[in-house]
Amino acid sequence: MIPLKRQFSEFIEAGTDEAGRGCLAGPVTAAAVILPESFALPELNDSKKLNDAQRYALRPLIEKQALSWAVSHIYQEEIDEINILNASIKAMHLALAQLNLMPEFITVDGNKFHSYKKIPHECIIKGDGKFLNIAAASVLAKTYRDDYMKQLDAQFPVYQWKKNKGYPTKAHRRAIQQYGSSPHHRQSFQLIPKQLKLDLR
Repeated sequence: MIPLKRQFSEFIEAGTDEAGRGCLAGPVTAAAVILPESFALPELNDSKKLNDAQRYALRPLIEKQALSWAVSHIYQEEIDEINILNASIKAMHLALAQLNLMPEFITVDGNKFHSYKKIPHECIIKGDGKFLNIAAASVLAKTYRDDYMKQLDAQFPVYQWKKNKGYPTKAHRRAIQQYGSSPHHRQSFQLIPKQLKLDLR
């Protein structure tokens, strides 16, 4: 396991991360988390390195120990309007805005961010595997987005969102090819690759 650390212990520091950026359907979801200096959760890691059971077991423990946490969705219509990068950053801003503590520093997973309320920030590539607050945010963003996609699956079972969560699996794309897109698909994304389009001939 990668040793996760705090960025600046002298500040009230929020970590933020998103989930669902590469999906064909559903929202991009971001979380923001402020952890106490006493935070202790050895099992915590980058959400991509955890399985479903581990993520869902960690979520209530993160929420219980956090000084503040919040989750926000930006849905497919707005993703199509402002693009996925801007939607991801907006989701992070909305999550930060819901915190009941004003952070003095923000650690951001990735390499792109727009300043939030002139609060100093640092973008950290693969930060969810390096810093506790980003790792915690990654778990919350992933599990809350997965919950949302599981709810949608009940209405649109042909796309198998309960299993693929909207990511571009072969089964998901074949379903789009067969049944067309749903209101929850991102129309600005390439839903069907050129190779699948050629297969229709």
